[in-house]
Amino acid sequence: MEFFKYVKQEIAVIKDRDPAIKSTMEVFLYPSFHAILKYRKAHKLYLKKHYYRARRISQKTARKTGIEIHPGAQIGEGLFIDHGHGVVIGETAIIGDNVTLYQGVTLGGTGKESGKRHPTVGNNVLIGAGAKVLGSFTIGDNCKIGAGSVVLENVPPNSTVVGVPGKIVIQNDVRVNDDLDQVHLPDPVQTEMDDLKSENARLRVRLDKLEKALESVTNP
Repeated sequence: MEFFKYVKQEIAVIKDRDPAIKSTMEVFLYPSFHAILKYRKAHKLYLKKHYYRARRISQKTARKTGIEIHPGAQIGEGLFIDHGHGVVIGETAIIGDNVTLYQGVTLGGTGKESGKRHPTVGNNVLIGAGAKVLGSFTIGDNCKIGAGSVVLENVPPNSTVVGVPGKIVIQNDVRVNDDLDQVHLPDPVQTEMDDLKSENARLRVRLDKLEKALESVTNP
């Protein structure tokens, strides 16, 4: 019965978040469908301290799907991993409900921590392709992490992060997860460059005025 509940839930999740799906049966072809199903089984074994059996399932699944989920991770309902190849979810990672991960995402550690080493991801979070979230910190609810970003510190709820290292563009009280566009995000580096160009232009105008004033004084 639990299997059929999972299938029904995954069908609804994938149809809602992937415009490429055309039929219900295609759900069974998705790597994320199998990876998450196997994770659920491995996680139960892990909680019972059957560590070898749990890891054996997760490693076999990683070889088949390209998605590596440590059985010790804690994952809520409604996780969708689009395409999935190269996705890595570490042992102490915690993922809330209705989270979307794209290919190449890493929820990893920095190699320096002990105990809780991996990130905690809130509800309704979208993490774009190739993004790396490294360390024991929290990404708040309703956040969006841009493709290719590297996140190394806490992200408050209702925020967008872009860049390397990741910089926060705060969007208070806005559910960014409703928009699955992971590419057209604000570019804080470009914004700073534009500000510098504008400031430089203003300084040149002032310098020209000062030069003309100086000429009028020296050459009356």
